[in-house]
Amino acid sequence: MGLGFREILVILLVVLIIFGGKKLPELGRGLGKGLSNFRKALGEKDEPESARNDESQSDKETKA
Repeated sequence: MGLGFREILVILLVVLIIFGGKKLPELGRGLGKGLSNFRKALGEKDEPESARNDESQSDKETKA
């Protein structure tokens, strides 16, 4: 049920007609930056602040 070659070609032609050739590089750059930021956000672990504070305090105690 994936997109075939013809469907992708039609979508690209519609995008080209709507936005024009001059805007496509800007759209691509924006899409790339958005995906990059999304991947970075997914890669970060959601830790509560108290857990981070506990780790930093235990590090200080081991160094002292």
